[in-house]
Amino acid sequence: MVFPSTAATRWLFLLLGLVLGAPLLGQAQIVDDSTKVLYGPKTTRVIYEADLRRDSTRGVLIDTALVRWPQQKYWLHDSTFQQELGTVGSASRPLLFQPNTELGARLGRNVFDRYALDASQVPYYDSRSPYSFFRFIQSGAGEQVFEISYSRSLKKNFSIGAAYERFASNRIVGPGASGGIDANLVEHNAARFFARYQTDDERYHLLVSLVDTRHRALEQGGVLPFASDTIVPGKLNPNRLFVYERAQVNLAYATNTDDRDQLHLFHSYRLLGRGVTAYHVFDIRRQYNGYIDNNLTGAFNSPVTTTDGAFYQARTPLRNPTLTADRVTYRQAENTVGFLGRTDRIAYDVYARYRIASLNQSTQLPIPATSINPTTPAPSISLSRTYSQIFLGGTASFNYRTIYAVEVAGEYKPLGYNPLGEYWLRGRIRTGPLSAELLTTSSAPTLTQQLQQGNRYTWQFEGENKFDNTNVNQLTGRLQQRLPLLADHSIDASFSVANIAGLVYYTYDPAISPAYNRLSPLLGPAQKKEGSIQLLIATARHRFRVGKVYFDNQGTYTLGASADSTVLRIPTLVTESRVYYQTHVFKKALLAQLGAELYYQSAFKGYGYSPSVQQFYVQNSFTIRNYAVANVFLTADIKAATIFLKVAYLNQGLGHEGYFASPFYIGYPRRLQLGVRWRFFT
Repeated sequence: MVFPSTAATRWLFLLLGLVLGAPLLGQAQIVDDSTKVLYGPKTTRVIYEADLRRDSTRGVLIDTALVRWPQQKYWLHDSTFQQELGTVGSASRPLLFQPNTELGARLGRNVFDRYALDASQVPYYDSRSPYSFFRFIQSGAGEQVFEISYSRSLKKNFSIGAAYERFASNRIVGPGASGGIDANLVEHNAARFFARYQTDDERYHLLVSLVDTRHRALEQGGVLPFASDTIVPGKLNPNRLFVYERAQVNLAYATNTDDRDQLHLFHSYRLLGRGVTAYHVFDIRRQYNGYIDNNLTGAFNSPVTTTDGAFYQARTPLRNPTLTADRVTYRQAENTVGFLGRTDRIAYDVYARYRIASLNQSTQLPIPATSINPTTPAPSISLSRTYSQIFLGGTASFNYRTIYAVEVAGEYKPLGYNPLGEYWLRGRIRTGPLSAELLTTSSAPTLTQQLQQGNRYTWQFEGENKFDNTNVNQLTGRLQQRLPLLADHSIDASFSVANIAGLVYYTYDPAISPAYNRLSPLLGPAQKKEGSIQLLIATARHRFRVGKVYFDNQGTYTLGASADSTVLRIPTLVTESRVYYQTHVFKKALLAQLGAELYYQSAFKGYGYSPSVQQFYVQNSFTIRNYAVANVFLTADIKAATIFLKVAYLNQGLGHEGYFASPFYIGYPRRLQLGVRWRFFT
């Protein structure tokens, strides 16, 4: 476990285990003497803070559909397509273009975001009975997802709950790939506690949650090819790298730690019915990133001898030639006050937010050779910054029946990093199935792009040396149309034009040439000063049914971000297709799905990864070739239990022996996955 081993923590988890384990001894659903179901999925609703921000208090029924359950991207807290390092729990970044709407101070170390649930997104349950569930997923390659949650009402309008989750994965290449004590690669643990209260007249609502996340990932630095893994000297033969247990890696002693703690409170009070509601949000959070490589000089790996230190190619010597211990801590507290309201045709939400934040970075220096006291703490070098910021924002919308709707939303941060401040503004209009949206943003670089103090990397972009804001303008047209009388056709298509000026990105060091077995290393952040980037993005999703056979196809085509000269890297084509047969069997006692899915992405020069600063960066020497991953699955739902069995990467060996998730990072081989989900209403 990666939680601190304190007595308080042990008692906390003992109590959590007793509370969560109690419902497992009961029945899945409460029934009366006539065996009629009283409590179940139709009596349990889930409520989010976003619902209350729209003055909606009913929530929605819990999702019991089978469609998403076998899909791996829905096992985590971010279901978007990602470029990752090939394993569950590894660093990742969005694969497709996403405009940034986060303003002001933000740490900018986001590679583990998809595994950490933000406290503002915690689900709250409104049920007439205690409600609990668990889900467990395991694969033959060492992937593991586990979550257990329990909530109950103490009174009619007051409920509490707790949840625990664990993500883990084993090594698939290098030492430990065949199992044993060295197999563990990633371990993620998180605990959530939440409570909800409302008055009898529903004028006052309170949501409060506490989320603690601990994420630990051993860094391997990617595969290190042998000299024999070449077609001709200096030219890599990628197919020779997919002998998973034989593969050699670059790092043996490096670990990344990402710890997050967040306390979040939302409460609101209706002053004048649904027309005027006052609300307040308090949020306090901490994020700690630590990168430790405790042996830069010790040789490892056979038959090719190397060291961790050889991975950190540098123009200048490392501050500490034997050990890297870089630590970053970001703390933030926010208070938001606002007013919202809703009528049949008009809705609004206006707010002001005040943020205070602090940033602390440090790296350990070598112990002086003159030191004679072995207990003397190692010296270090550090930097600190504090921030105080104000934000103003809101949303206003007008709806006329189902004919048309107009919405305007935005946020503005005055002054700060740049004199003109930062902002985002979105306007949207809809008429029938057609809609159009215009988004404009201007945001400062992240704190990590501004400041870095480490053993390998140091930069400071402040004062006269600071970056300009990144400005994005995006126009999107969209068609959403359902044809339920014609094979349940559903079409969702959009076309976007985006202009990006002043993009701040991470780039490679041109002074250090790449080789067949390595990339040029990260240089640091840079800004595209001349010209702008234009993107054309077409996205389409088509769903339909033929009898009991269901089809779901989607794809995204991006033009303008795949050439070597650009500073933004996106595959030209990304698609995902699913087809499955769904039917009831055993006199409708069981609902089953049997199907297949196919993911495809085109070739592109994907981002390299620098583990010591947890950043992906532009590189020009390694092309991730196009690849497809095919899976087949069987899913069954028996009352409150859902089970799936899946063969992932069924097509391994058909064309290629494997694929690269990132440059020199290999994706999972063919494997069997098994998942179980069970809900209890007692």
